[in-house]
Amino acid sequence: MEQGQSQQSAGKAGQHPMEQLKERLSLITKSIPRGSEIIYIDYPVHSNGGDILIMKGTEAFFKAYGIRVRARYSVLDFPDGLKVPPGCILVLHGGGNFGDLYAKHQLLRERVVERYPGHRIVMLPQTIFYKSELNFGRTAAILNRHGDVHLYVRDSLSYEMARKKFKNVHVYMSPDMAHQLYPIESPSVAQGDTLFFLRTDIEKTSQQEQLEKQSGARSASLDWTSLYTPMERKALVLLMKLYRLPGARGPLQRIWYGYSQYLVDKAIREFGLYGSIVTSRLHGHILSCLMDKPNVLLDNSYGKNTSYFTAWTSGVPGSELSAGEVAN
Repeated sequence: MEQGQSQQSAGKAGQHPMEQLKERLSLITKSIPRGSEIIYIDYPVHSNGGDILIMKGTEAFFKAYGIRVRARYSVLDFPDGLKVPPGCILVLHGGGNFGDLYAKHQLLRERVVERYPGHRIVMLPQTIFYKSELNFGRTAAILNRHGDVHLYVRDSLSYEMARKKFKNVHVYMSPDMAHQLYPIESPSVAQGDTLFFLRTDIEKTSQQEQLEKQSGARSASLDWTSLYTPMERKALVLLMKLYRLPGARGPLQRIWYGYSQYLVDKAIREFGLYGSIVTSRLHGHILSCLMDKPNVLLDNSYGKNTSYFTAWTSGVPGSELSAGEVAN
């Protein structure tokens, strides 16, 4: 088990904290050396802009470190019986779906570990959360049987959970892959005061609900899905359906990578319109940091946001963690 340097000691004197976090991602080359050939698995094809930012940061990381991607597969099109050349590393997308909240992604992760015992498997920075200790134990049994699994986690709580359960896994602390995108310039001058960018899914908290009641008259409140127009959402749903068709993966992958960049650019334009951001989305917070924009972060339902802020972004200028009521 390896934790490595703390975030506070990782950077050069006088270096911006976001540059420190970007440089810290180089730790991953311990498991994926420069020039490696890899297959990138479980990249997102859905509407969560946070996962798309992770994907863009991951691809930028591969390019920066000369890592050659032989093939890319999402959870929608990962084939049974994939033949993997000797020495090729299987690299799984990072994020916050390690656990039993998002079953299809976890099942794919475990299937890869079980089916490729002779290949190195690297899981990019994740947050771990299990509702069921039984499910956690089942995952641990699968990973511990392999012998060459490298798991990167995004916070100290996930690290301690992994340390206790994954006795035969190399575990490291690392910031989120989206930090590879720093810096992102705002394309416009801020026109509004505050954008409220708040979760609408199962990770929403009572603190957020209280904030929403208090701020009912505030003009701007979005989430990833409401950021997109109905036509943009329909296009995404169509792409997801087409992804499952035999033989469609190559052309659709090129279309999706272009369309996903359009969605990221739209989020950047929207964030650029406001002087500050209040968000319960971890990647609403990270995007604000990438753009050097003042922001206040609310927690999610299982503490992911607080854990991440504590581990990595507490020293980023203009970033705050909300302990309660957020004032406009």
